[in-house]
Amino acid sequence: MADAPPAPIPSQKAKHLRACLLCSIVMTSTDFKKEGCPNCEEIVQIQGSAEKVAKSTSAQFDGIIALTNPPESWVARWQRTGKYVQGLYAVRVTGRITQELQAELDHRGITYRPRDTIQE
Repeated sequence: MADAPPAPIPSQKAKHLRACLLCSIVMTSTDFKKEGCPNCEEIVQIQGSAEKVAKSTSAQFDGIIALTNPPESWVARWQRTGKYVQGLYAVRVTGRITQELQAELDHRGITYRPRDTIQE
């Protein structure tokens, strides 16, 4: 992911910010629908679907971290975002993924760690 382009940065006037329930990247709902999630698109497949954007992201999140060099950032390691693209990330995201997405993660052998709790 280090060679991937950075995620779009919402402008000051941007409304409808949402955070991905899997990776916690913060973008507008429009950007999620237009571009998908830059970290999780292969799994969540939200590009082009307002319904999937609503189910796989949350408008309720706390704090924002700007990551410019995720692989070298101790904050990125703490947030488990060190392998993701540059961008804005929520500190904590309220909400849980759908059962269908949980089943897909289980099928791929990926452990889901909710983003709405403090790291253990």
